[in-house]
Amino acid sequence: MKFIAALQAVVTAASFDGEPSDEELDAIETEMPLILAEVDLLDAQIMTLDRPVTELDAQRLRRRRRRVLAERRDLTNRIATAAGGAA
Repeated sequence: MKFIAALQAVVTAASFDGEPSDEELDAIETEMPLILAEVDLLDAQIMTLDRPVTELDAQRLRRRRRRVLAERRDLTNRIATAAGGAA
């Protein structure tokens, strides 16, 4: 009878220490304003899940959506500027 077994060194190409690299941390820092705006929008949406949406809630949601869109625009422009182009 032949045994077929995977070699551990082949299966695991490189050890992973679980920490993000410097490039990943820089990317997260660049995207942080958008992430925070999306969290605020999600919080506003969660607040309206179990009750009817009032005019104040609708205004709050619109404001948060506009902020997310503005942050996406700004992030796109920052990335395009860093890459040497214009968006």
